[in-house]
Amino acid sequence: MSHALSCYKPTMASEVVLELKVERERSRLDLEELTNLLDGGAVFTDKRREMVKMVVEDPVFKRDNKYFLSTEESFDSAMRKNVHYIELLKSGKLKENNAEAYFKSAIDDDFPAAVHELMFVPTIEGQGNEEQKEKWLKISRNFDIIGCYAQTELGHGTFIRGLETTATYDPSTEEFVMNSPTLTSMKWWPGSVGHTATHAIVVARLITKGKDEGIHLFIVQLRSLEDHKPLPGIKVGDIGPKFGYFGMDNGFLHMTNVRIPRDHMLMKYAHVSRDGTYSKPPAEADKISYVIMVYARALIVDHSAETLARAITIAIRYSVVRRQTQNRPGEPETQVLDYQTQQFKLFPLLASAYAMKFAGHYMMKLYTEVTKEISEGNLKSLPELHATSAGLKAFCSELCCNGIELCRLSCGGHGYSAASGLPQLYADYSPSPTYEGENTVMLLQTARLMATSIYEAFNQIIKLNNEQVMMNPTWSHITGGISSKGNKISCCSIGTI
Repeated sequence: MSHALSCYKPTMASEVVLELKVERERSRLDLEELTNLLDGGAVFTDKRREMVKMVVEDPVFKRDNKYFLSTEESFDSAMRKNVHYIELLKSGKLKENNAEAYFKSAIDDDFPAAVHELMFVPTIEGQGNEEQKEKWLKISRNFDIIGCYAQTELGHGTFIRGLETTATYDPSTEEFVMNSPTLTSMKWWPGSVGHTATHAIVVARLITKGKDEGIHLFIVQLRSLEDHKPLPGIKVGDIGPKFGYFGMDNGFLHMTNVRIPRDHMLMKYAHVSRDGTYSKPPAEADKISYVIMVYARALIVDHSAETLARAITIAIRYSVVRRQTQNRPGEPETQVLDYQTQQFKLFPLLASAYAMKFAGHYMMKLYTEVTKEISEGNLKSLPELHATSAGLKAFCSELCCNGIELCRLSCGGHGYSAASGLPQLYADYSPSPTYEGENTVMLLQTARLMATSIYEAFNQIIKLNNEQVMMNPTWSHITGGISSKGNKISCCSIGTI
């Protein structure tokens, strides 16, 4: 297909537009030092550049005509890239120094099997007992099966306790019978369900001996490993056109009397015996189950920084090259970036991208530290991790979405063209305020920890004057601020928190 852009030879990476060259030469920053700082060290910068070079030189990852593909063609292209990536992963070429993450970032495309690595495998690692991990992890890590995470339903999303899918235990066969009893209980939106996944971790209500024991996790095979057709009782497919994210096959799943073995319920904490006797998990297990969601939210913070950085790079480069209006007759037109109004739009976003990058570093460091504590049986920091990840996820995803749109507006009419990269960037990123926890709910959860911390701080303020008390970071920050100002505390309204 011929189009206007095909008439022009693209600028090569080694060729720099004069205006950009001039602006870069004015900079007093040590760009290599700054790059190393953002990457976490020179060794990581070298590895990232190596991975980018691999992607650029690999014909499978070519991006020609990206914005001229239909929805079906976009999915086919993403699947080819995903398969090739898996082949490279198996070859051992993407092992050391974050190579895998850098490689995927350089590809800059949706992966239909992304949920397999992001949610399916980590959930088995965290929620499966030793026998289950031995059974499932090897074939999962080898991509012999492709998994997804089926939680959201047509009628329920954030309110997990309201999910309607059932898993009823049958002691006569030692099987769970999976059912979608209502229209609204149909799983709706899970990534990879539409065409890709062979298995799913299904979030469902456990019913045994006539009693509803609440939400638990079950591994369900969806498609045959021989011909990839849906198994009996399984209705599965793509949910249809979306706003963006065309490389991901978000789908629906309906189950009618689908039987799975007893050991397909993930039983690291809760347990159902052969006769159907249910053993409750320890009280802290419910909290531990949130760790997988926290990990996904931590990744969203880092992804927000990366996405906003791409948008602001496009907008600032455009504003350097684009000229508009003569100040005086006979003079060159003024670079758009020299207008203060343009600077007021873009420079705060540039600063925000840096801030979010470092917040992402902090979030992953906190996640690593707390998960280590959890593995040692210490859960004290888990509420802090949950609230911090929820608040940062909501704040960063909202800021990034609004920032991309402002970058598009800052590029005038050209920002509306798909060739600018901005419309697709916005469409693909825009689900982030919704998935892995709707932003309003996430902010409320963060606010709840803050309110609780204030309440505890006021209740303990006298003790803090006389002895050292163990505090979470939020509590410590609040009490530190109070103490440093020498304020007297009034507790008359604190009970309303």
